[in-house]
Amino acid sequence: MSPAEYPRDMVGYGASVPDAQWPGGARVAINFVVNYEEGGENNILHGDQASEAFLSEIIGAEPWPNQRHMNMESIYEYGSRAGFWRLYRMFTERRLPVTVFGVATALEKNPQAVKAMVKANWEVATHGLKWIDYRDATKDEERRHLQRAVSIHERMTGSKPAGLYQGRTSAHTRDLAREMGFGYSADSYADDLPYYENGLLIVPYTLDANDMRFATAQGFNSGEQFERYLLDSLEVLRREGNRMMSVGLHCRLVGRPGRAASLCRFLDHVKRLDDVWVATRVDIARHWRTWHPE
Repeated sequence: MSPAEYPRDMVGYGASVPDAQWPGGARVAINFVVNYEEGGENNILHGDQASEAFLSEIIGAEPWPNQRHMNMESIYEYGSRAGFWRLYRMFTERRLPVTVFGVATALEKNPQAVKAMVKANWEVATHGLKWIDYRDATKDEERRHLQRAVSIHERMTGSKPAGLYQGRTSAHTRDLAREMGFGYSADSYADDLPYYENGLLIVPYTLDANDMRFATAQGFNSGEQFERYLLDSLEVLRREGNRMMSVGLHCRLVGRPGRAASLCRFLDHVKRLDDVWVATRVDIARHWRTWHPE
């Protein structure tokens, strides 16, 4: 396969990073993402074949075929019952904007949380219909799921989602994002700035500056490690300038009190900086389209 035929872009912006022109002369745009997945995870109650086994306190968990895993369920329930509200208070008290990656069937199960998101003027992007793996789904099946997700999302929030983060994607996900007219896709980890791919605006996400590392073998053992990693990431990006930073959060993970303390300290640090633009993901997408059209 010749370089011209290779379907991946291994070059990106290269040595010529564009002038982001972030508002107020900011050197970094930072976006906080609250992943709302609780109630949309794998569960035989949801018509799935087995229990959830991903991103929980139970390291090395295995799916239980055709059975409910009550301990796993309770960990996810913590996220919606307690963790979400802890994060909600932390961000609203500091008046910091948030993007929610909301799984449609999870949002559907907690109207009070959705009402709070809308009241706080948080952006609610779609995280798909269910928090499941789509790698083996057909394009038609994934399309049907996304169409249902958008319908539920509009009913629950009062508007259609501007952005899509499927998360556990298939090879068809970006094509469907383009086909369905999403304003941006976050299903990429390829850059520190937004970029275009065949007409689709990609606003990359992160798996490293992400509390999911509390639930993986190669991860954070304490809130201090998480805080230090966020501080170091932001310091490097500020020094370089013209960059974007994503911070990934989960209600059932950093929503635990011993971890929330580290996030509080980082939020207070960000609040003291005058060269950082804290924005929703859709704000960043709109800015990029205005100043850097394809």
